[in-house]
Amino acid sequence: MGSKITLYVARHGKTMMNSLDRVQGWCDSPLTKEGTDAARYLGYGLSDINFRTAYCSDLRRTAQTAGIILETKGQDDIPVIELPGLREACFGSFEADFNHHMWNSAALYLHFTSAENMIKAIMEKKISYGDVLDAVKVLDKTGMAENFAQVEARTQESLREIAVNETQYGDGNILVISHGMSILAMLLGLGGDKLFKEPLKNAAVCKVTCQDGKFNVESMADMGYVEKGKKIANNIKSNEENIFVMR
Repeated sequence: MGSKITLYVARHGKTMMNSLDRVQGWCDSPLTKEGTDAARYLGYGLSDINFRTAYCSDLRRTAQTAGIILETKGQDDIPVIELPGLREACFGSFEADFNHHMWNSAALYLHFTSAENMIKAIMEKKISYGDVLDAVKVLDKTGMAENFAQVEARTQESLREIAVNETQYGDGNILVISHGMSILAMLLGLGGDKLFKEPLKNAAVCKVTCQDGKFNVESMADMGYVEKGKKIANNIKSNEENIFVMR
């Protein structure tokens, strides 16, 4: 048996454009306070996991998230490698538009009365995220939007690149920070579809192992690390306040 690596693939923290309900694919914006807090909680929640290397996309929201996580858990000295293939999907002419306009447009194209009904159909596995992203590709006026197969191909290529890079150094834990749609495109076809039961929230973690070139998705959209980290952060704050009072 070859080396086994465990990848903790997380979505970036909440950004300004997320808060404004704007489409954010290749467009970029910084984390909000809520986003930096979630990244810090995730850092605490991952505190008992020693990472050898970290990877992120070439968009600043993932680099910022990775930096906060690693600083929080005292591992800001490990390398953080940017891979353009981990970028979010490009939504073409919908970039920076309101989310409801893009999703409602896709819903109508797919013969749903609303985006809510479309999302419900996705969660009930009546249609797929691939269908939705393919609809966005058709509706895009610029020709720049990516379809699901394109995003799946480049994100899985990056995942394989990470695996090749890391397995040569033996067993290890690897942190990967990417984006909502790109993580789904990367992992659903590798078995993640069987575990995917709720939307991928900011700072949610998907756990993936790789051995002998085979990927195994162990969990999807896990907010448990953030919740664990929030409790740790609150305990630290409480202890600091108690020390201040005692002085």
